[in-house]
Amino acid sequence: MTARAAAPALGAPSAGVTRYGPAPVENPALGEVFAHAPGCTPEQLDAVLDDAARAFPGWAATPFDARREHLLACHRALRAAVEPMAELLTREQGKPLKHARAEVRLAADWFAHTAHLVLAPRRLVDEPGVEVCLERVPHGVVAAIAPSNYPVLLAICKIAPALLAGNTVVLKPSPDTPLSSLMMGELLGEVLPAGTFAVVGGGTELGARLTVHPAVRLVSFTGSVDTGRAIARQAAADLKRIVLELGGNDPAVVLPGADVDAVARELFARSMTNSGQFCAAVKRVYVHRTQRRRLAEAMADLAGAAMVGDGLDPATEYGPLVSRAQRDRVAGMVDEAVRAGARVLAGGHVPDRPGHFYPPTVVTDLPSRSRLEEEEQFGPVVPVIAYDDPREAIDRADASPYGLGCSLWGDEDRARALAGRPRCGTVWLNTHGDLRHDVPFGGHRHSGIGVEYGPWGLHEYTQLKVHHIALRQADREMS
Repeated sequence: MTARAAAPALGAPSAGVTRYGPAPVENPALGEVFAHAPGCTPEQLDAVLDDAARAFPGWAATPFDARREHLLACHRALRAAVEPMAELLTREQGKPLKHARAEVRLAADWFAHTAHLVLAPRRLVDEPGVEVCLERVPHGVVAAIAPSNYPVLLAICKIAPALLAGNTVVLKPSPDTPLSSLMMGELLGEVLPAGTFAVVGGGTELGARLTVHPAVRLVSFTGSVDTGRAIARQAAADLKRIVLELGGNDPAVVLPGADVDAVARELFARSMTNSGQFCAAVKRVYVHRTQRRRLAEAMADLAGAAMVGDGLDPATEYGPLVSRAQRDRVAGMVDEAVRAGARVLAGGHVPDRPGHFYPPTVVTDLPSRSRLEEEEQFGPVVPVIAYDDPREAIDRADASPYGLGCSLWGDEDRARALAGRPRCGTVWLNTHGDLRHDVPFGGHRHSGIGVEYGPWGLHEYTQLKVHHIALRQADREMS
């Protein structure tokens, strides 16, 4: 299948997708190229950004309710294309088809959720002789850079609020998963005014050019800490605003006396979401020393029974990792831990089969300061680590530079008493990774800058503007 077959050709670059030079796209379940995606030259990127900059004043001046209706049209356009987009998403990303369908549906619904948010001016001062009002206004052109794990949903979490706020948007998807985003560009290009939204395909060089381009006033990025740092440095030269969601190394702390058998199933499911390729997945489990063996063995049993395979197979529970490089990184972290004395209770090896598969893996007896504890593995591997005191476990988890989320499992009163201790953006009690469109989501420390979702995420795509009016005598008398 070619990219042209995945989505019909367009005319002008600003209509939705820019095409240039085919780049291979692999099916990670097979480890084979199945399509070629169009790329974008520097000259074409300049043209797209010029179009976005020219479109910005008219889009920003469009009444808020009219922008809201455009978002609802985007919702309908994506809802009508769930099946073809989901199949394309599975083929390029690897996730089971039912999960790809769920992602596209949720992404479509995100437009509708966002459309119902408001940006109303506020009167701050209303007294004799003075009136002060505050409004939120758009930045201008927004560069949205999306990752490969949820390429449709995480792109729309940026696109929808940015557009509603009155910005124009240029999206660069991951080069590992460009096709679903290109299809999305085609669909949204049919319902949005010209120049308000475009998708450009390319790699690191294109992303760097996009970040430093003078037309861009805000960069919204989801991805690795190292790339986030590079974007922050590049954006600083032009004082661009940034929103960075840089992943996490989320710990789950199982409190003494918890029902280990019940907790094991929940923790396993929440550590293996999208084959571990989820920023808010459980990445480490801390459990009291007296319960460590039982919990680790219960999770290992679940890992051994998991169905791993091609996402197009209805029996598949967990698909491959998105790339060979990511698979090899995960395998290397496990191998390194084993060489240092860790024990693998399930999985722990690269299977002899095509594709970028790594089995659900449970590791215990992890050496202190292991990379598998301190770094985000972003794969289907979970270490189970013993502790003697819950506060010690939280402090040990916080020694990592990440601060996205943490969960506490067990007695609710005891969990509530400890909930203020973790240094992170979200603390879950007896659940983990439950994200909602109406609850802010963001990290502390190396996990990012800014938040997404709900009115708080919408506000990131605005800047404050104050109207301070000295009232004339006649105005005061009339009021």
